[in-house]
Amino acid sequence: MLTSLHTEKYVKPSMQRHELSMLDIALSRYKILPLEVSIPKVKNRIQSSLAYLPKVPLGFFLLILRTAGKPTSSLESLCLLSIPRKDDNDVEAKQMVMNIVRALGLTPLDKGTLLAAQEIENFPLQLFPMWKFPIFLSLGLTTFFFLYCLALDVIYTYIYEKNNFSFFIAITIPNRVCPVMALILLALVYLPGIFAAIIQLYRGTKYRRFPDWLDKWMLCRKQLGLIALAFASLHVVFTLVAPLRAFVRWRIGKGIVSQVSFVHSLLPGLVTLFGSRNLGFFLFVLLGITSLPSVSNNVNWREFRFVQSKLGYLSLILCTAHTLVYGGKWFLSPSAYRWYLPNIYMLSLVVPCAVLVVKFVLIFPCVDKPLTQIRQGWERNPKYSEQSNYIINKSAV
Repeated sequence: MLTSLHTEKYVKPSMQRHELSMLDIALSRYKILPLEVSIPKVKNRIQSSLAYLPKVPLGFFLLILRTAGKPTSSLESLCLLSIPRKDDNDVEAKQMVMNIVRALGLTPLDKGTLLAAQEIENFPLQLFPMWKFPIFLSLGLTTFFFLYCLALDVIYTYIYEKNNFSFFIAITIPNRVCPVMALILLALVYLPGIFAAIIQLYRGTKYRRFPDWLDKWMLCRKQLGLIALAFASLHVVFTLVAPLRAFVRWRIGKGIVSQVSFVHSLLPGLVTLFGSRNLGFFLFVLLGITSLPSVSNNVNWREFRFVQSKLGYLSLILCTAHTLVYGGKWFLSPSAYRWYLPNIYMLSLVVPCAVLVVKFVLIFPCVDKPLTQIRQGWERNPKYSEQSNYIINKSAV
């Protein structure tokens, strides 16, 4: 595919990295120099491929196309257009480069000068850069809640009640940790949006950048949601497996002698429990499906926002209601506080309830109206916008 570039006017045929040292300065009649670069094996190597370029005559445009390194030798959509140091207004040559890129079925991307070469070459070697924070956060919270349940359900009962419930480690404790993690991570998906709304209301403008920690948090919301969906799916699997154990069958058989009136009193709560659980998990799965690029690219902005925002908050409400009904009046019982520590389901309700309460306040007309105006471009104090426009206009001169 790269060999077809020589048919274009002022375009030199594609070159490999080892040919750069033999580049003849007399080739000044070429305005565009295609360079085929393969993916390096290591990141941040001492000298990038583009650093081997000699002093090319001024006025050259550089088009860098990267091969994916696959058996099919297919091309990636990454390319680099180097702005020339001479004749910056040569729009014709730059447009020629973009036409070549589009003819190859790629998307032109202007990355500036050769200083971006190292960044471009390191990009294919990144290993899930947006997943690091969600994974480390999930591992940390999972470890904490697992040890928390282990202390209250196994160690406490062994010390004070002389009961050995160590077999809880296999299914019971993971089945308690997974829904807690799913609910907390789902709430953490919508918590940065709450912070962003509060910051915009405080500043009175949307033209100021969020803090770095909030910006990075908002960028990894999809990853947090997918991990939460994985924990919710594990909770479903553990729930289906739990009745097959002998200990659970023994407890169920022991509880069959309950009175009919007592069962009737629990019926509304059971209906709410299972209804909120099933519908909440269904919406959870729907959120995960719409997060996939193949699905999100085929829906418009309004449809995507409806699913991720409206149905997302509905899923959070249903999952929180499921946890509240599951706990019932257990928080009023003194036996729920072993070592004066609350039950794990109480800890899982802190972040979701805080998110829902603040969101309920933000949808009040007296708060939602100015927030909507700010997000549409209105500013309480346009001084910052005027300064930004002055800087942009000055830099464009």
